[in-house]
Amino acid sequence: MFHKFKELFASENLLDTAFKTTLTMLDYDRQMYDASCKVLRCADDAMLPLDIKKMDRKINKYEREVRRNVLTHLTIAGTQNLVPGLVLVSIVIDVERIGDYTKNIAGLANLHERRLQGGMHEDTLQEIEKTIDEHFSQIINVLKTQDKNSARGILRKEDETGKRAEMIVEDTVLEKDPQLSKADAVCLAMYARHLKRINAHLTNIASSIVNPFPRIGFREKKQNKK
Repeated sequence: MFHKFKELFASENLLDTAFKTTLTMLDYDRQMYDASCKVLRCADDAMLPLDIKKMDRKINKYEREVRRNVLTHLTIAGTQNLVPGLVLVSIVIDVERIGDYTKNIAGLANLHERRLQGGMHEDTLQEIEKTIDEHFSQIINVLKTQDKNSARGILRKEDETGKRAEMIVEDTVLEKDPQLSKADAVCLAMYARHLKRINAHLTNIASSIVNPFPRIGFREKKQNKK
């Protein structure tokens, strides 16, 4: 009996470890995002202050650790805490994808050594960047506190942010800003699309706080008023 109790106790620790690892992954994402965007947008060289590829490999390693710990927990404890375990496995997929997109932004900065200007969409681009900065700051606290109101605040901005990013892509492809060079136009369109996807993955994570497991990654279902 003591051995069984010890197994269950260890299992609970594994689930807690998986959750803390997920938060660490998100913090890595935030650091990578900040560094990549600053180099692309504010510097005339591609000197990154972080080893983006090394951090991305760590995120991939952490994703496997989370899966392994959740699986071990479920193997030992059965259906106890089944839903939280499944939610964590779902969340780390989005976290890993954010890391990939920040690595892509770093790749753009390496190719486009001059600071990237948004041209006619500079103000819109800054608004998108500001929104994502805020979401990165909020999402870790949302996961820690399970604050549904803050999570809903992130969800409400997804459509607007996505449409703004897509508008930049479309206008750039249609060459609506003649002041942009071809290199700037290609880089701007790709950057806007990467920002859109990062924001979407952050929103998916926020949806895990307000939605049941089958609806993670979707809008919150409105309750019918009686």
